[in-house]
Amino acid sequence: MKVLLIEDDAETADYVGQGLREHGHIVDLAGNGRDGLFLAAGEAYDVMIVDRMLPGLDGLGAVKTLRAAGVQTPVLFLTTMSGVGQRVEGLEAGGDDYLTKPFAFAELLARVHALGRRRPFAQVETVLRVGDLEMDLIGRKVRRSARTVELQPREFRLLEFLMRNADRVVTRTMLLENVWEFHFDPKTNIVETHVSRLRSKMDRGFGCELIETVRGSGYCLRGPSI
Repeated sequence: MKVLLIEDDAETADYVGQGLREHGHIVDLAGNGRDGLFLAAGEAYDVMIVDRMLPGLDGLGAVKTLRAAGVQTPVLFLTTMSGVGQRVEGLEAGGDDYLTKPFAFAELLARVHALGRRRPFAQVETVLRVGDLEMDLIGRKVRRSARTVELQPREFRLLEFLMRNADRVVTRTMLLENVWEFHFDPKTNIVETHVSRLRSKMDRGFGCELIETVRGSGYCLRGPSI
């Protein structure tokens, strides 16, 4: 298997990496969360072993970002943070398994093998494109015709949902549930306000509008020709 080890402690990284290689696995090492994030987004790994306490970007944040971008590579958290709440936090952030230090290598190896058997690696999109519009899910950047568009987090989520459903009509209810996680109608114009703001940012300086209002139904993002 191909394993990504994200670990900043050199002694632990050498120990785990050597042990995995001796059992025939390919191991890539990242010494901080940010480097690990970009390796995980750009390479096909069967399993990731991630320390929680990392410099730059902690392991929890790295895994949350990868899961938000659709990367489903199985994750084993390997950490000194052993509290029940901390284990729950790791699993809820997208971890598949949790092992605390100190640990027996035989147990770590068995857990890695179990995760590797769960499902084959599936390549996932980390960049969405619709016409001249491009969204980098890892870098959290949006460009239209190579021009960067600055969006707030909620605007980014709204545009991502519209791009994933390009050329399909999405209803107000669908947006409330998937962008705001509301499973009820708050009886406000929150959707309309955010769509209006998003339109002003996406279409300023362009002759073609991206987001179409479908009267009585909802909205549809139709990509212009490049």
